[in-house]
Amino acid sequence: MQSVPIDVEDSFEAFYREVEPRLVRALVAACGPVIGRDAAAAALEYGFEHWDRVQRLANPAGYLYRVGRNTARRTTRRPIPSVDDAVAAQWGFEPGLPRALAALTEQQRCAVLLVHAHGWPLVEAADLLGVSVSSLRNHLRRGLAKLRAHLGVDDA
Repeated sequence: MQSVPIDVEDSFEAFYREVEPRLVRALVAACGPVIGRDAAAAALEYGFEHWDRVQRLANPAGYLYRVGRNTARRTTRRPIPSVDDAVAAQWGFEPGLPRALAALTEQQRCAVLLVHAHGWPLVEAADLLGVSVSSLRNHLRRGLAKLRAHLGVDDA
């Protein structure tokens, strides 16, 4: 086994502490809890193995997000698992919400969950997803409109 220089480990460790929670949330939003966590772990493993190249990228977190998405796509083609009504009631959210979220496009679902469920600033969410802030706003607007329509909620 090849040893890794300590300064490489230290720089990756700092990156990992900053990016890992955000990357997991984004990939869980995109792929569901099980596949999303596995994809995040695979992406971070890839990042560590190729840290000399990844750290020089303009947006290493966004790059690893795409690595995770590609890993998840290769893993399965199944839709995001739904949550049954009993689980929804137990956790105190609208039972139709999981189905409504699953009906959104991946970009809309990620935008809505990252910004509204996890409270990310628009700039951070856009950066991780590799889109402009205006594109993220469009995904949010469209996604929220679809959610409202699916759940029968008025805009007011």
